[in-house]
Amino acid sequence: MNKWMAQNDRWRWLTAGAVAFSLLAFLLLISLLAWQGLRGFWPQPVTLFTLNQSAAGNVQLLGEVVNHSQVSRQQLQDSGSRIAESLPETVTRYLIKTGNRDFAAPDFRTLLSSDIAQRQQPEEIIVLQRRTGGNAYGWFAGLRDGTQPLVAQNMKAALQQRLQQTRLQLEQAAHIRRVEMAQVNAQLEALQLQAQELREEKQYDAQEQSIHQAGRAELQRQFNRLAARLASLNSEIERSALLLRDASGNVQRIPLTQIVAAWYPNAMTSGQKWQHFAMQIWHFISDSPGENQSDGGAFPAIFGTVLMVLLMSVMVMPLGVIAAVWLHEYADRNALTRLVRIAVVNLAGVPSIVYGVFGLGFFVWLIGGTLDQLFFPASLPNPTFGTPGLLWASLTLALLTLPVVIVATEEGLSRIPSALRQGSLALGATRAETLWHITLPLALPAMLTGLILAVARAAGETAPLMLVGVVKLVPELPIDGIFPYLHLDRKFMHLGFQIYDLAFQSPNAEAERPLVYATALLLVSIVLGLNLAAMGLRHRLRERYRALVQ
Repeated sequence: MNKWMAQNDRWRWLTAGAVAFSLLAFLLLISLLAWQGLRGFWPQPVTLFTLNQSAAGNVQLLGEVVNHSQVSRQQLQDSGSRIAESLPETVTRYLIKTGNRDFAAPDFRTLLSSDIAQRQQPEEIIVLQRRTGGNAYGWFAGLRDGTQPLVAQNMKAALQQRLQQTRLQLEQAAHIRRVEMAQVNAQLEALQLQAQELREEKQYDAQEQSIHQAGRAELQRQFNRLAARLASLNSEIERSALLLRDASGNVQRIPLTQIVAAWYPNAMTSGQKWQHFAMQIWHFISDSPGENQSDGGAFPAIFGTVLMVLLMSVMVMPLGVIAAVWLHEYADRNALTRLVRIAVVNLAGVPSIVYGVFGLGFFVWLIGGTLDQLFFPASLPNPTFGTPGLLWASLTLALLTLPVVIVATEEGLSRIPSALRQGSLALGATRAETLWHITLPLALPAMLTGLILAVARAAGETAPLMLVGVVKLVPELPIDGIFPYLHLDRKFMHLGFQIYDLAFQSPNAEAERPLVYATALLLVSIVLGLNLAAMGLRHRLRERYRALVQ
């Protein structure tokens, strides 16, 4: 056995094999997520099925073929399906995405090959990606401006032009609502708080009251003017609508405000399909979700995830480094120090949901409630910081990842040769100067290793965030144009929680399955990008200080 262990070549091959297996598993994971997630953005052909239905004649069904499998007659009987006597022993079962959820539910149906009399893919079929209700399939039957039909030489080009115009108007309306009206609201709230403070100080005399009323009246006029502008813009936007004829021959009126994109999948060339594929991915990354998370993009969740990880990193790194420096450089080697180290290691194994409960009780209710009573009494009983939010979620995850940073930093400090410390002290440097100019720079790669591990764990956590700040949908991002610009008291969205909500809380799991994989791929990509950035910085620092330890 000893002779075999002495042969280092075998250990090298074993290590190389383990690394290769790990890399292969990671590549398989990324490939699975990419294949299952990105194919949902590819423009699939839409098929028109003519079904055999003797009682009601031929019935037409329009949709995308999502999946198909071979099933036996016995399997259909075991599942309770009613089958015809003429059914063959083996048939093909198709899963069809029919869309049109709001006026022809359900939007997924199964067909047997024996039920299909004819199938074709007409080039005139249009697919509408909507903000609510999922995709709609049918034939483009015209445009309406209020009750008046719109006529153009090229109706397809007119539709795209109208969609672009509507998109710009929606952006303008969103800017009025989220920026201009929000700023006026903030000024009104500040004016109200100022008046309340003057009342409490008994300085709210007739002059102050007159100034307050004049300021409030001016702000109210500005708000009313913006509200009238917004109402007029919304009224103009809502006038335009598209007429869609479905497979049953019914014409549906769909407002252009609900349409994100429109395309003809059966008539698209390869170049057009790739262009559409890229636009769909960009829409998923840059747009906000609609009423349902499946109807829209994931930008608020991306923004919330990255911002929370950055805030967590800013909070955990100073605490972890200071604790590690105290344990390794200043604390005596006694029973108390050993007990602290054991406690730090054990904290790394505490379930994350326990940290969430602690964060809810300590940070949110105790600290947040105290801050509200001290600094925001005028807003009570509506809490400001005494409710789950971005700040408490970042602190909770900082506490969760603190043991990882402490252990990694202390390990890096222990690798620094003691001769460097002794040489610095011998040359007249103080202990603090030695720590600042010699010890900490050499330990920076280890600190960044701890940061990499902390980011990898924090970015994927979901359970504690459900208690301390994450929500399904948010009306506003934590950062906007209103002072103080970064609002730590606001709730936020997170990619991990979005995956959980899409996978387990959605009433239409089949429609949202590609988004689950796409969101998971997005989360893995963000974690990988943050880690690669930290690893690159660690490599530069390691090369920079390599000469000191040689």
